[in-house]
Amino acid sequence: MSSRVPQPSTVPSVPRSVQLRRGLDALVAALAAVVLLRALLQREPHVVAIALLVVVFLALHLTRTVARRAAARELLLLGMVGAWAALASVGADAAYASVGLFLVFLTELALPRALLAVVAVAGADVVIGVVRAGWTAGDVAAPVLGAGLSTLIGLGFRMLFDATTAQQRLIEELQRTQAALAEQERAAGQEAERQRLAREIHDTLAQGLSSIQLLLHAAEVEGLPAAASEKVTLARTTAAAGLAEARRLVAELAPADLVGASVDQALQRVCERVPVPVRYQVDGEPTPLPMPVEAALVRIAQGALANVERHAGPAARAVVTLGYGAGRVRMDVVDDGIGFDTAVVSEPGLPAFGLRTIRARVTELGGAFDLDSEPGHTALTVSFPLPVAVEAP
Repeated sequence: MSSRVPQPSTVPSVPRSVQLRRGLDALVAALAAVVLLRALLQREPHVVAIALLVVVFLALHLTRTVARRAAARELLLLGMVGAWAALASVGADAAYASVGLFLVFLTELALPRALLAVVAVAGADVVIGVVRAGWTAGDVAAPVLGAGLSTLIGLGFRMLFDATTAQQRLIEELQRTQAALAEQERAAGQEAERQRLAREIHDTLAQGLSSIQLLLHAAEVEGLPAAASEKVTLARTTAAAGLAEARRLVAELAPADLVGASVDQALQRVCERVPVPVRYQVDGEPTPLPMPVEAALVRIAQGALANVERHAGPAARAVVTLGYGAGRVRMDVVDDGIGFDTAVVSEPGLPAFGLRTIRARVTELGGAFDLDSEPGHTALTVSFPLPVAVEAP
């Protein structure tokens, strides 16, 4: 499976909308520079004022490119329009700057507002031309044709921005999906390795210890000398302890209750097997969980109820609650036993390996662990974030 899933780094790069935006910004700056260049070549009488206004126009535009608030960007755009109007009033050939404004309008504003702004500025260009040179076909046609051509170019940029943005979102979604698949593969591989280790321990170590225990038990009834009988009994007891530990490891590595069952059914089975009275209940609407989380819940329930059985006292009762809600799945294991000092979980030298293992397993999966205990009430709570449902586009 892993050989068929491409890694996120193998996805080919594509033009990003930010790169297109920089190209558009460069074009707007070049058009503003043309205004200054023409003023210098034609030796306009107000060339210094034109140069200052071009600098202001460019500064406002560059500031817009880094402004994040929409209100600030619109205010700076109004400032650019004011700089363009000032250029036209001092006699500069501001039509080139107006082309840059058209492109900004059509890529930044909502389409109806953008078209209205283009018509307004183009109309102003026509009026300026008529005032300066009189009513001629060229002075009227040039701004109109420039506005029309700029509109087509601006709409093309707009469509390209939308297309590249949508494509980039698809690529990012693909990368997230690939990362999730890779994580699922890793978790599945870990689970498969645990299952393999569980089978190996069960088929070799556990079976061997069981056979040794039976043979030693048979030897005990053979009328051995007292000294030999004591050693055989000690060996049988040691083999029995090793067998119990091997079985515990098998249960930790491979929660057989999950095979062919839901996590709800698996937890129900775990509760039914515990010698102490256990009530199991589910709150909320069950949600499909990742396999590592399901396995962790089953193993944590096994360990917590084993602690209740061993340490809570002979009359203890327990309640296991699996709850769904607020974007998390939560499991509470509560008993009414004698309680204990929860500081043992933080002290490596004290006998609380099972609880420390539970806490480490929860932390490894990004969950939350909480423990509270006093005489008559002990509550172990773990929770994990629920998978985020992705809505269809």
